[in-house]
Amino acid sequence: MTADHAALSLIELGAVFFGLGVLGRLAQRAGLSPIPLYLLGGLAFGSGGVFGFGSIQGFTDIASEIGVVLLLLMLGLEYTPTELFTGLRRSWLAGVVDILLNATPGAVLALLLGWGPAAALVLGGITYISSSGIIAKVLNDLGRTGNRETPVVLAILVFEDLVMAAYLPTLTGVLGGVSLAAGLRAVGVSLLVVTVVLVVAMRFGRYVSAVLFSEDREIFLLKLLGSALLVAGLAAAMQVSAAVGAFLLGIAIAGPAAHSATRVLEPLRDLFAAIFFVVFGLNTDPSDIPPVLGYAVALAVVTTITKLATGWWAARRQGIGPLGRARAGASLIARGEFSIIIAGLAVSAGAVEPRLAALTTTYVLIMAALGPIAARVVEPLARAVRASPAVKPAS
Repeated sequence: MTADHAALSLIELGAVFFGLGVLGRLAQRAGLSPIPLYLLGGLAFGSGGVFGFGSIQGFTDIASEIGVVLLLLMLGLEYTPTELFTGLRRSWLAGVVDILLNATPGAVLALLLGWGPAAALVLGGITYISSSGIIAKVLNDLGRTGNRETPVVLAILVFEDLVMAAYLPTLTGVLGGVSLAAGLRAVGVSLLVVTVVLVVAMRFGRYVSAVLFSEDREIFLLKLLGSALLVAGLAAAMQVSAAVGAFLLGIAIAGPAAHSATRVLEPLRDLFAAIFFVVFGLNTDPSDIPPVLGYAVALAVVTTITKLATGWWAARRQGIGPLGRARAGASLIARGEFSIIIAGLAVSAGAVEPRLAALTTTYVLIMAALGPIAARVVEPLARAVRASPAVKPAS
């Protein structure tokens, strides 16, 4: 690398980081998730955007992969194996309803557009999976972590995470053009690995935590990040998604090690995750968005209604009142990191309709912004509707 190229790379990278900070601050002041603004930033500086950043592509590509690993590792740290199994037992029926209501619109649209079964599998996953990161932040910001409906929301999110453990390797096999038998083998290997890791996490999680944990933050960070990248790489080599490998490692870390890991990794996760969203925007040509804007809006309307219905139904089964049901449904609306991860896998494989990236970017922009807004306004709106003279109270 020449001195001029190094200087240009540093300038471009500095501009990206500083710009992300400004966008994050704007989102914070508006009370929104920064994900839509990160995607817009990537659109502005990517292919077909206002400026082009080509000198840092090598760094941003690997940084975005690390961002996915850290997002899923941190998500895994939030759960213990016992919580996963308990959540699965309690929420499996709501989880099935969630799949049927929310994966169907995306799959049907892909088929109606003539994009084929592979794109239907991709777009179905994109519309199905809620954003755990955005939802967790919204629940915390609104002080709803202790609400009666919150365990219902979290149980559905846990079920979605478990579905992803089987879905991602299946998707990888389909996009790779493997045969049905090879695809089934990939899913079988994935489920076997997931089962083994969960059993190890339940029985020997304290030993995994002991090996990784250190009172020295620097040593702990190096061991934690190194193990996450190793496990993710090995998982990918075994035809299991690297993201799922990181998620399972997070589950295996428990106790004080998990709490310390969250504090140590949070700034790194935020940094690399931001790069991940920017890179997805960089790889999307803004000129591809207008032709799919109508489809994205239609999907947003339909899947907002279906997520509201999912949360309402699941909360009602637990005996929760109308306000809690409305809050549960609104909390599930946001889409974000997982939708982009799924689309990123599809775009990288080059096996689906090119317009899928633009459609996903537009859809996630809408849903990542709409989710927090809906969660904030649903309760006063529901109260106003119930107080309206035109609405008769239920007997």
